[in-house]
Amino acid sequence: MTHRVFLRELKLTDFRNYARVSLPLDSRHVVLTGENGAGKTNLMEAVSFLSPGRGLRRAALADVARVGAASGFAVFADIEGMEGDVEIGTGTEGGDEGPVRRLRINGTSAKSVDELTDHLRVLWLTPAMDGLFTGPSADRRRFLDRLVLSLDPAHGRRAGDFERAMRGRNRLLAEGRFDPAWLSGVERQMASLGVAMALARQEMLGLLTALVDAQYLSSAFPSASLALSGFLDGELVAPAIDLEDRYVAMLKEGRYRDAAAGRTLEGPHRSDLLVRHREKDMEAERCSTGEQKALLVGLVLAHARLVANMTGHAPILLLDEIAAHLDEGRRAALFDRIDALGGQAFMTGTDKSMFSALGDRARFVTVSDGHLSG
Repeated sequence: MTHRVFLRELKLTDFRNYARVSLPLDSRHVVLTGENGAGKTNLMEAVSFLSPGRGLRRAALADVARVGAASGFAVFADIEGMEGDVEIGTGTEGGDEGPVRRLRINGTSAKSVDELTDHLRVLWLTPAMDGLFTGPSADRRRFLDRLVLSLDPAHGRRAGDFERAMRGRNRLLAEGRFDPAWLSGVERQMASLGVAMALARQEMLGLLTALVDAQYLSSAFPSASLALSGFLDGELVAPAIDLEDRYVAMLKEGRYRDAAAGRTLEGPHRSDLLVRHREKDMEAERCSTGEQKALLVGLVLAHARLVANMTGHAPILLLDEIAAHLDEGRRAALFDRIDALGGQAFMTGTDKSMFSALGDRARFVTVSDGHLSG
């Protein structure tokens, strides 16, 4: 059984174009309508800060605070969470090197933002992701890592530690310091972290593929076939220790080549997520814009179902301009799928009528220049 997680109240202080606003909510979905630039996406970005990371825009913290604000921003939410009622407050305060993010849970300072995943999971789909299949591989890696992070909070720390170790190796190579003891130590660390990252990504794809297989031909949205490429291709079925040894050997063999290139040329930071339209048996990047959007929606919904199945709690969904490129039938099917997940979804659009199929399943809020009504 999936338990409903939802926001009861959202309060913002000096966040983007909101000086101060309070939005009382209930367990229904939330539809935010208004003109472009009114602040609809800003509200959803605030909700995204209830998860680890930099939010759905991946903005620098200094850019999130309202222009002219005396200090940083603050986001407060009263939530029916995965462990019961919880009050979460997060925001920024000044530091020696710029704004620093702080987090309080039920009035107590949290040791890490990873603690947020004990109370809710937040997933999103934004117009900036529409070019996912045709854009650079870095965007697809980031997308995949967000999927993994929703079920494995430690994945983000592993990725950060890998990047730091890789920068250390690159620095040694750039300085011409080919001392075997120094390099072997950092390369072994990279191998341990890098293989763990690759295996976590592969496991996520396996879980998603099994779920998509179970729903095949029973959805209004096309199904995606998923694969990884670019690092230890075809080898991720081997024991982790063997994979680590293999990667260590690759790094050792490539030292002089990497030194000449000025970067490490092999590793999980070079992986790519390959996506195919299953029904048409076509690479996603060759599909039409509409098909790509439908593929992406179907993939995000499948991931949301996976999170709900594995945690027993439906995630909070943030769907920015979700209805703009879908016909009436697909919009109705989308709303039914969202509702069937059992969680709360925030959706934005300029035209309220596009969400009419939701009926009383949603709370409709009008956004106008940083003010809310309805």
